[in-house]
Amino acid sequence: MKLWGSVEFVVLMFCLGLSGFATPPQLDSIPIPGTKAFPESITSMSDGTLYVGRLGDGGIVRIKPRTHENTIFVQPGALGSRSILGVFADEASNTLWACSNNLSAFGAPATGSDTESALKAFDLRTGIGKRSVSLPGAHAFCNDIAMDAKGSVFVTDSANPTILKLSPGATSFEVFAQDSAFSPPQRDSAGLDGIAFGSDGNLYVTTYAAGGLFRVEVKAGRAGRITALSGDHQLRLPDALRRLGENSFLLVEGSGTLDRVVIKDNGFSVTPIRGNFSTPTSVAVIGATAWVTEGNTTYFFDASKKNLAPPLPFRIYAVSLRKENTK
Repeated sequence: MKLWGSVEFVVLMFCLGLSGFATPPQLDSIPIPGTKAFPESITSMSDGTLYVGRLGDGGIVRIKPRTHENTIFVQPGALGSRSILGVFADEASNTLWACSNNLSAFGAPATGSDTESALKAFDLRTGIGKRSVSLPGAHAFCNDIAMDAKGSVFVTDSANPTILKLSPGATSFEVFAQDSAFSPPQRDSAGLDGIAFGSDGNLYVTTYAAGGLFRVEVKAGRAGRITALSGDHQLRLPDALRRLGENSFLLVEGSGTLDRVVIKDNGFSVTPIRGNFSTPTSVAVIGATAWVTEGNTTYFFDASKKNLAPPLPFRIYAVSLRKENTK
């Protein structure tokens, strides 16, 4: 079953412009279980616990960085889930939010009953399923997640030019922001991807194929002006976006780098922190360490590599942040 008009959408989403270089071995790393894990998003708790969504095998892995302990925390197929992309740990509500999408058309082994895109909620302590909310429309694609101070959940829909909002207690999504600028440059390519709130209270999002970074002004809980920001560097497949400090973010570019991005007025500057990753997909920060997921997703989506085995095991990598890159 196809999720939308063409499978090329996801191929472009994960496979364009990849660096193809292995991550330098001197970085500390932790393996992700599963021969078809293809780790996607990563999130952290205040105690340093990490959670990683698996695009291929499905389910969510819990990791204790200090001991390198890794376990399957949310079982594949739990609550009907399929391939897991965005994950977000909300300690206030004891909820682990996760984006689930049906990628069975690509041979994803994730076993679940869902046929559509959905946002899942699991107990942050036990991994037990709490609730599931389907994204609106027949061809939606839940990609990444952010949350505001009032507990509303925001997700990017990569198949449509919309940012969706799930208010506390709501049973369905509402469209928070919609703009043609969020659309991909070509039909069936990837649109909205990373999402995070800035220190100014506004919402920031990336567009994957187009290499865009946008600010959505937030006033009294409602979306205001949407601004395409201009940078000193052309972003190549910008993926996950994580708030870092005052007007700054960590950004993963699918082409192979972890960056620090600083917003100033309607522009931004980019400082590369670490390169040579093979399809980095996300990042989470614990103190002065950025943990980067290396997806190697070309082995999943690229038909020419279907019969090739990806480098195993899949891993997340620890990147030490210099003082100037922590704020």
